[in-house]
Amino acid sequence: MKQVLIAATELAQALEKDGAPQVFDCRARLGDLDAGRRLCEAGHVPGSLHLDLDRDLAAEPGAGGRHPLPSADDFAATLRRLGVTPQRPVVVLDDMGGQLAAARAWWMLAIWAGHPDVRVLDGGLKAWQEAGGELVLGQEPLPEPSQWQPAFDDSARIAADEVFSGRELKVDARSEERFRGEAEPIDPVAGHIPGAVCRPSATNLADTGRFKAPEALEAELPRAEAIVAYCGSGVTACHNILAYAIAGRSLPRLYAGSWSEWVRDPSRPVARSGRGNA
Repeated sequence: MKQVLIAATELAQALEKDGAPQVFDCRARLGDLDAGRRLCEAGHVPGSLHLDLDRDLAAEPGAGGRHPLPSADDFAATLRRLGVTPQRPVVVLDDMGGQLAAARAWWMLAIWAGHPDVRVLDGGLKAWQEAGGELVLGQEPLPEPSQWQPAFDDSARIAADEVFSGRELKVDARSEERFRGEAEPIDPVAGHIPGAVCRPSATNLADTGRFKAPEALEAELPRAEAIVAYCGSGVTACHNILAYAIAGRSLPRLYAGSWSEWVRDPSRPVARSGRGNA
């Protein structure tokens, strides 16, 4: 099985060798577009570049939801600007166990764009510091642009009009309260897609902030012949897809627009009760 996680000690060793991975700091804060950049400048893994959730990993909010995927052309241009090539390994990290937005970066790079070696730093920045890793200030210089033209796999994603086909299990990565419609702090309508089950992305992590063991995830993750992963805006859904990869299971398809796109059309059905964790 392809490795999708990297431990902090392993990353530290890799950074000291020839062919060191390219590291992207994906820290972000919802509602503050510049917070991720500021956090990165205030202290980051040596050599890492900031990969911005709102500017690099999403298009402008609108009909496609709060964090719609950028076009393939736009994301390919971002990767070339940052010097990404399929020959050099990539490591992505954040400070929320991969939930915001390292898993989104992993999915876009590895699953959608087809980069052959992308890993998420297990435990994120906290794990790096606990392992004795240093942090450096400021901005790193950009590498030479690359010429990579990814071959995007659009079969890994699903559009809103395909979601309610009944053929695939919908797995919602939001909290139980948001799933049941008891609270909705962000989107204008509360509830979930009818027939969905709830698997909050935080339950993929142990108390340490690192991912649970593959066998634990394999036992816990919802099962179905085909699965669609969604959340509020297509970010934490990628954390669930990553958990399936760690467990060695077939990967769900991503509904990138997620709840924030779903509720923009009042003709789409909404449920406000039902099953929690599957």
